[in-house]
This record gives sequence, C-alpha cells and structure tokens, in this order.
Amino acid sequence: MATYKTSEFKKGLKVLIDNEPYQVIESTFRKPGKGNAIYTLRMRNLVRGTMLERNYKGGESIEGADVHETEAQYLYRQADTFVFMDTASYEQYELGEAQIGDDWKFLKESMPCSLVLWNNNPITIALPNHIEVEVIECEPGAKGDTATNVTKPAKVETGAEFLVPIFIKQGNIIKIDTRTGDYVERVSN
Repeated sequence: MATYKTSEFKKGLKVLIDNEPYQVIESTFRKPGKGNAIYTLRMRNLVRGTMLERNYKGGESIEGADVHETEAQYLYRQADTFVFMDTASYEQYELGEAQIGDDWKFLKESMPCSLVLWNNNPITIALPNHIEVEVIECEPGAKGDTATNVTKPAKVETGAEFLVPIFIKQGNIIKIDTRTGDYVERVSN
C-alpha cells in the first residue's frame, strides 16, 4: 500500500491509522521558530464516523488506506439491511442500519449512488447532492397564513419527513438536499 509523506498531506486523503480507514478533513501546517515543521490532521473515521486529530513532524509518513468508491444502485430494504448493486460487476452488497445511518431517508429504489469500499467490503455510501421525491402525506396549508418562512412536515415516498413550505401539497415532487436534509424547491405539481 502507498505511504504519504507530510508534504503530500491534503484534504480528502484516505489513510490507515490503527488498522482503520480515515479521511483527512483538514490539514494545517505550522513552522515554529525552532525545530521541525508540524502538520496537524483532522480526520474522520470512515467506519465509525468519529473524529481524530493528530500531529506529525516534518518528514514523517503515514500509510494509505485501500479505500475506493464504486458506482452502485440502491435495490431494496429488507428489515434492517439495505441492498446495493455494483453497476459495473452486478455484485450485490448489503449494509446494515449502523452503516447507513440517517441516509435511509434519501434512499429510493433504483437510485444511483456510490459505495465506499475498504478492502473490497462496503463501509458506507455516498449519496448524490440532491434527490427528487414525491410528497405522499402532508397537512393542507392554512389560508391567509402569509408570514415568511412558514413550514410544515411532509412525509415523502422514502418514509422520511421533511419540513416544506406551506404551499406544498400531496402529490408534489420536491427536491431535497441530501447533505443537510433541507427542502430546495418544488419540481412539479
């Protein structure tokens, strides 16, 4: 496996620490008056989602993690297991609720996404930035309620609830930002 020297440290780098894969979230460099340069890495564990911060002296190296993304398609949910298919090899992968986390709210059958594999085992998914879902249940808006930013909960086809503007009705197709879970716009009536 590749090793990275301190001069190669950058955001997005995937490294192996204590036999677990981490992704560098932030890399800072400082040079004190005396001695070696110090590189501080803030990293997120790709398996557990926890954060870690470590300092490295100039010239040190760190082992790279065998982590890569592959294009996949969400197939279906079976109890607490989510089934995905690699679109290139047609191989199926199963991920549990713990690996998916709150991303289940955005999963629609046949939806394209990316599987994050470590040593050819799936550890998590990467969703597209936006999804379009149909509103299947919501309260009607109150007439005359014209205050700005009035929202109401709406249940969508994935089974999740999102806050939407008061003018959204059952049957509307809406766009949701998967990074924040916020309503973006109404796509169609």
